[in-house]
Amino acid sequence: MDGVDKPRLIASDVDGTLLSPLEKLTGRTLAVIGRALADEVPFVLASGRPPRWIPAVADVAGLTGYAVCANGAVLYDIAADEIADVHGLLEPVLLHDLADALDQALPGCRLAAERVGRKAVDPDVRNFVIEPDYHNPWGDGEGVTYPRAEILGHPAVKLLVSKRGMNSDEMARAAREVLGEAVDVTFSTGAGLIEVAAHGVTKATGLADVAERFGVAADETIAFGDMPNDIEMLRWAGHGVAMANAHPAVLDVADEITAPNGEDGVAQVLERWF
Repeated sequence: MDGVDKPRLIASDVDGTLLSPLEKLTGRTLAVIGRALADEVPFVLASGRPPRWIPAVADVAGLTGYAVCANGAVLYDIAADEIADVHGLLEPVLLHDLADALDQALPGCRLAAERVGRKAVDPDVRNFVIEPDYHNPWGDGEGVTYPRAEILGHPAVKLLVSKRGMNSDEMARAAREVLGEAVDVTFSTGAGLIEVAAHGVTKATGLADVAERFGVAADETIAFGDMPNDIEMLRWAGHGVAMANAHPAVLDVADEITAPNGEDGVAQVLERWF
């Protein structure tokens, strides 16, 4: 890392990376974010989270810029509470085809769809819809339950697939065998959930959009992550940093491995400049 210039853009995954294992922002991490912002270096949240899950983190961290959400499918303007851009929608015809293929690859799987409107929470849009027995590793209290036809009947930024009794690595391998390159399959938890997006839509494409808006090049960007949905972003950034607690596939592509999220790994790297 010696000799690397101070970054002009910082991007970080949220869960398992920026947040502690208790899902909190520590004082040390908040302090270095504050110093970076005071130095006029944008700090971008790049997450699998939907926009409605961003303010809880952004407000605490004092972030008012952009967040890359839904693994790159959505660019969210935090201060304006507006969806700034959408990259790649999954249309109903494709969603039905995906569901048929997934039923063959993962018998008994359950589906959910993430949608966006004009704001993080849009009263005119059912943002998150699930079918009966869909299992959410982050807690089963969210989402409105509908029959599968409703899940697949409207454009979505992300299709989520859960299957009890399998881990996410196993699910992703099976799904990719039948879906090929029609869509992108990734995951942000190992607990039996995969995420399907339009082909070519990743955190890297979302972050590239943000970088262009700020006039910053990829080699002037540092990015942090821990799960397979971070791989493309770490490859795109001039310096990609994996957490010590990261998935093996993420460790393999990183330029650097920092301490785990339980030891302020993001802060430990950023403190070299801020």
